[in-house]
Amino acid sequence: MDNVNHGPRRARTPWQVTRSVWYAMFMREAISRTMSDRMGWFWMIFEPVAFIGIMVGIRSFVSGDKLIVNAPFIPWMIAGLMGFSLAREGMLRGMGAVEANSALFAYRQVQPVDPVLVRNFLEGMLRSFVFLLFICGGLLLSLDIYPDNALRAIYAWLSLWSLGIGAGLVTSVAATLVPEVGRVIRMLSLPLLIISGVIFPLNNLPHWLLEYLMYNPIPHGLETLRLGFFENYKTIHDTSMLYFWLVTLSLNALGLLMHLRFIDRLKAK
Repeated sequence: MDNVNHGPRRARTPWQVTRSVWYAMFMREAISRTMSDRMGWFWMIFEPVAFIGIMVGIRSFVSGDKLIVNAPFIPWMIAGLMGFSLAREGMLRGMGAVEANSALFAYRQVQPVDPVLVRNFLEGMLRSFVFLLFICGGLLLSLDIYPDNALRAIYAWLSLWSLGIGAGLVTSVAATLVPEVGRVIRMLSLPLLIISGVIFPLNNLPHWLLEYLMYNPIPHGLETLRLGFFENYKTIHDTSMLYFWLVTLSLNALGLLMHLRFIDRLKAK
């Protein structure tokens, strides 16, 4: 039999290596999130249901009016809560991603930015699935939660997802290098929920206060998401997706630059 020389094995491209790393880490994170705790799926769905139930009960007790402007209260609340959770969880889960995967940095193919991106991608996929369950459940209960403009709703949802990635990139570096930063950010997550217009419409606030609150990019994304669900919904004055994306792209760029600048210190943690 003739000896056949197949030549040297061709090296993989950097993109192929990165893709393999992301896939392996995604499967590791997915199994950890969904399989390690048998109640994981239950809490993922029950938490927003319980929160919405409590908020509806409080609002019904305080005021019998369950309507926002041209939007039913419960679907309005669901859209806002799910959109806010998408951005917030991206920020919070990014903080622990570097430290939780520090053992993997012994492999030179794995960089500190990889677990942050993978966690945010997985979180977005899970939140999207839960949101679809809410939409289907709402339709069965005759709730007006089907988007009037699906393209706008998807655009706003992906925008909030991108904001969570950018915030997660920044906080992952800051909280790993300075642990106190992580504690402060977790403490601020509840006030952030209130000032983002998740529980009550910000339109009811004085104009001078609203001007300051709208520096927060989250209300811009939430109002656009709600407008996608309720075509005649009256959004907050000065809602701007241009401003939203300026902040989002700035956070993503800053987060990537921070990972490049402190890569050695992150690997040493």
